[in-house]
Amino acid sequence: MRTAAVVGTGLIGTSVALALARRGVAVHLLDVDESAARTAAALGAGTVGPPPAPVDIAVLAVPPGAVGGVLAAQQARGLARSYTDVASVKSGPERDVRRMADPSCHIGGHPMAGRELSGPLASSADLFEGRSWVLTPTPETGTETLNRALTVVALCGAVPVVMDSAAHDRAVALVSHTPHLVASLMAARLEQLPDEASRLAGQGLRDVTRIAGGDPRLWGDILGANAAAVADVLASIAVDLTTAVGALRGLATDEADAREEGALLVADLLGRGREGRSRVPGKHGQKPSRCVPVHVLIGDQAGELARLLATVAGLDVNVEEVSIDHSPAERSGLVELVVEASAAPGMTRRLMEYGWAVRLPEPSGPDGPDGTGPARDTGGGPFRVPLAAASA
Repeated sequence: MRTAAVVGTGLIGTSVALALARRGVAVHLLDVDESAARTAAALGAGTVGPPPAPVDIAVLAVPPGAVGGVLAAQQARGLARSYTDVASVKSGPERDVRRMADPSCHIGGHPMAGRELSGPLASSADLFEGRSWVLTPTPETGTETLNRALTVVALCGAVPVVMDSAAHDRAVALVSHTPHLVASLMAARLEQLPDEASRLAGQGLRDVTRIAGGDPRLWGDILGANAAAVADVLASIAVDLTTAVGALRGLATDEADAREEGALLVADLLGRGREGRSRVPGKHGQKPSRCVPVHVLIGDQAGELARLLATVAGLDVNVEEVSIDHSPAERSGLVELVVEASAAPGMTRRLMEYGWAVRLPEPSGPDGPDGTGPARDTGGGPFRVPLAAASA
C-alpha cells in the first residue's frame, strides 16, 4: 500500500494516519474542520487536502450516523479505490451504505482502542498496537477491499477480527458502550460533591469515572446508533442494582433474617463481579496472569516519576500497568507498578537498594488475599524504607 486518505482527523483518524505515515504510506487528510486537519498534519500525519488521483484506501473516521453519506460523497468524487470506516457501531452504517453508496468497495471496521480525550492532539501512532480491530465484510465486499483493509490493520499494528455486524454491536454494547454510560452515571453523582468529600477521593473513583471524560456529542451519537443493544445490557444491570439496593436495606435493619439474606446477596454480587473481571483478557488478548501491585512512594517534584521509571527500566522486569495517585494533602505520589507475582519480591529488593520507599501487598494465599482471586490489593502493609533512609 502506497497511498491512503483519512476523512476525519480526530483522535482515531489522526492515530490511523500517524501509524500509516510512519510505515511510509502517503496519507492525505480531509476534514470539514480544516484547523483539525492542519493540526494532524503538523503532527506528521500527512498532508492536508485531496489527492491528485484515487488513493489505495480511504479511512472514514466519522460518527456512525455519517458513514453512509460521507462514503457516498467520497465515492462520487473518486477519492479511493477502496473504503473502510472506524465507527464503533456497524449495523446502522452497513444499512446506510447499502442504501446510499456502492457497498462492493467498502468494508466496515472498528479498532478496539481509544482514550477518554478527543481531537488530533490526543492521537498516537501506537494507539492500536496489539489491539483487536474488527472488520465486518458483507457478501458484497470485494476481495481487494478486504485485503486493503487487512493491510491497514497490519500497518497499524492491530489484530484483525472478522465478525458479523450485528454480533459486533451486541458485543460492544457490553464491553464498551454500556461501561461508558455506567461511568457517566456514576460521575454524574459527583456534580454536587462537597469539598470535604472531594478530599477523600482516591484512585478507585478515578478508575470508575475515567472514561466519563469522553466527548458527550460523540458518545451521544454512538449510544443512539446502538441504543437497543445498550438498553438490553443496562436493563440486566438494573435488575442487579435493584437486588443490591434491597440487600443493603436489609443489612441496615435490626432484623437478623433480613441481615443474613442481605449479606448473602451482596456476597453473591461481589463474587460474580470478581468472576466476571477475571474474564477480561490480559495484554495482547492473553489469559490474565497473576499479577500484584508494587507501590512506590515518590516526591511530587519534576523528574521524580521519570527517575523511578528509569530505575525500573534497568531491572529487566515486565511491568503490566503503571498508575499514579497523588496525595491531596501532601506533596507526594503513590506509583503502582503491576508485575508478575513471582517478580515482585526481587523487584522490591532492587528498588530499595536504589533508595526507593516500597510497599508490597499484604501476605496472600495461592491466588490472592483469600486464595480465590488475583492478588491485586489496594492497601497493603507499611512501606519498606531503605536502611540508609531509615537511619538518616
